[in-house]
Amino acid sequence: MLQQTQVSRVEPAWHRWMERWPTPAHLAADPPGEAIRAWDRLGYPRRALRLHACATAIVERHDNEVPDDVELLLALPGIGMYTARAVAAFAFRQRHPVVDTNVRRVVARAVEGVADGGAATTPADLRAVEALLPEDDEPAARASVAFMELGAMICTARAPKCADCPLVARCAWVRAGSPPAEGPARKSQGYAGTDRQVRGLLLAVLRASDDPVPGARLDVVWPDAVQRQRALDGLLLDGLVRERAGTFTLPG
Repeated sequence: MLQQTQVSRVEPAWHRWMERWPTPAHLAADPPGEAIRAWDRLGYPRRALRLHACATAIVERHDNEVPDDVELLLALPGIGMYTARAVAAFAFRQRHPVVDTNVRRVVARAVEGVADGGAATTPADLRAVEALLPEDDEPAARASVAFMELGAMICTARAPKCADCPLVARCAWVRAGSPPAEGPARKSQGYAGTDRQVRGLLLAVLRASDDPVPGARLDVVWPDAVQRQRALDGLLLDGLVRERAGTFTLPG
């Protein structure tokens, strides 16, 4: 849920989700369409399908227990290297480098003296973070949380609170005079008028209905017929929507 989504948006959805599905078995027992419905407007709804598939695999392969091994986690549907390491570190208190945008920025500034950590995690980033972790598991897990929180709350991209930072006395970026990032500024991804917006509007209609929705009801959600059809085709291709005899539903 937290991938590409702010904690403030995820927290209430997570509480509702866990109240309804406290274990993987509870989620796997419901059809995948219910996961999409409960996902509501979090965005990137394919994550809901992947969570449902992951829950099903955990029930089938691991007797309803989330595995504590990174390789076993990676074998589950929808689990990549970042999520596998995050689960192992945060849930099972193991020593693994957990690197996101915030952590890359902290390390880039504090260690390398540059303003930005780059657009994507590289093997060099993983090695750099691992070198900073304590050797023992529990302190390393705490450090992983601390790096992430430091980047999210203090060492932010646009307005870092250097006076409040516990690393300020040893920060290479501060010692260098806090030079700006090199290269063009990254453009924020728009939403209004995009296919993502249209997909969200179409899914909202389907989530609100317990019965199959005729195509005519979907036609009114967006005036551009070509874009609307393209968005609907994408939802069908992703398995988020099912079509039967001119009506549309969430997957059963």
